[in-house]
Amino acid sequence: MYPTVAEVLALPVLRQGRPHVVAGSAGLDAPVRWAHVAEVADIAHLLRGGELVLTTGVALPDDGAALARYVADLAGVGAAGLVIELVRHWSDKLPAALVEAAEAHGLPLVTLSRETRYVSVTEAVNGQIVDAQVAELRAAERVHETFTALTVAGAEPGVVLGEVARLTEQPVVLETLSHEVLAYDAAGADPGELLTGWPARSRVVQLGERTGYHPGSGWLVTVVGARGHDWGRLVVVCADPPPHRHRVVAERAASALAVHRLVAKDSDGLERQAHRAVLTELLASPAPSAELLARASALAVPLTGRQLVGLAVRPKLIGHRPALSTPPVVRELAEATVLAARRAKVAALVATDELGVRALIALSPEANADTVLHRLAGDVREARGSAPGVLAVGTTVTSPAEAGRTLHEAGQVAAAALGAGVERVLHRLSDVRLRGLLHLLSGDERVTAFAQRELGPLLQRDAAAGSRLLQALRHYCEHGGNKSAAAAAAHTSRTAYYQQLARIEQVLGVRLEDPESMLSLYVALLALDLTRTSEEDSPGRGTQ
Repeated sequence: MYPTVAEVLALPVLRQGRPHVVAGSAGLDAPVRWAHVAEVADIAHLLRGGELVLTTGVALPDDGAALARYVADLAGVGAAGLVIELVRHWSDKLPAALVEAAEAHGLPLVTLSRETRYVSVTEAVNGQIVDAQVAELRAAERVHETFTALTVAGAEPGVVLGEVARLTEQPVVLETLSHEVLAYDAAGADPGELLTGWPARSRVVQLGERTGYHPGSGWLVTVVGARGHDWGRLVVVCADPPPHRHRVVAERAASALAVHRLVAKDSDGLERQAHRAVLTELLASPAPSAELLARASALAVPLTGRQLVGLAVRPKLIGHRPALSTPPVVRELAEATVLAARRAKVAALVATDELGVRALIALSPEANADTVLHRLAGDVREARGSAPGVLAVGTTVTSPAEAGRTLHEAGQVAAAALGAGVERVLHRLSDVRLRGLLHLLSGDERVTAFAQRELGPLLQRDAAAGSRLLQALRHYCEHGGNKSAAAAAAHTSRTAYYQQLARIEQVLGVRLEDPESMLSLYVALLALDLTRTSEEDSPGRGTQ
């Protein structure tokens, strides 16, 4: 907002006087709050600090001690500098005592070798200062209007941070109070450089006020929260002390973020969004970028030099659809997973998806993965006893490039385990066997075609006659061809059940007692189940 002493000396009205800095050059960057003409020696007590004092020197003493005291008084009240015209009192040079005192106190001392109209100087300098103040006020008003509109519109954090970056032209980061990065806008800078080592760098930046500048780190920090509950910090990265306008931007952005969180009524929304973004990119990236690894590390989940395990948590099935798979239940599953990871003292990226919870566990190289995962799974099951879920894990990998594979595997194992009806604390690829293999192939049209070839006539017969032959065949296959056990499971007399089996053989043109026929039909049944589940879970097919 204020010009520096050096900028004032560069004005044409002062350059005409041929200014020469004779002492205190280290203070030329000091801001000038006002230009003040003073022809008396005891002016210091009338100043407020930041003034550039202009004088002809006619009222200044010649005594060295008095001149030193005059300079000390000006420096003591925070004067920005002293300009003396070498025309009336001193025509050649200033007294050595005056110069030495100014240098000792770091007070810029400037001489003008030509007569200068100080009224023109004060008009130019003070007019520039007033214009800057008006511009600052207008800019602050625009900032208030911008963030008021964002608050009313319920803008997402990414949009708010984008406005901060645009208005300040500096990188901005939103973090939790535990120094995990929730969102950021690099403002054109290298995101990897911005985020590398963020938690450790952030921990050393502690301020005793809600908004303040930390010179050591070059961070403008403001606390984010509302109703007495602080939950994060907004950091604007700026090497130089920021202007007042940037503080206003940071504070208004913090208010908009706090209101958004209150309106969303989702205490972990931002954390889950940040985790979801990283997990999504890991799933899609065969070779994670340095930026992505830095983002994960900034969330306190380092991926390099770790054992990585994909985890999927799904609500139990009712028929072919997940039970209670509404957003509140999925969020509760996510919270249970986060708490379990904290109890197990392991770093984890945890996010919700359309079917449940997806997570990536990062373990130290020395950790016993099986022990940690079983403890974590047990804690999740205990926390969600009222709505139990299936927990599945992928293969343990040691490279971030393989993180996508273990995440994919966990999802496939969970999907297969949901339909298996087998109770386990933790499901792995080795547990789902044939069902797991079919899940891996579920997107293959040849598998769908195979199921239709094997079971098509039976499906048509059931649809036309209202019979339940497909269900009778399912019981037969699930009981390994034991007709008595299958009849009991179907709650049907053996005579009636045997008649159903005979009708199935007639419709399909096969002998059910042939092992290959029974195996082929069972595989077709599993494939049919997968196809139905996939269709029901596809976008746009929810509960009506």
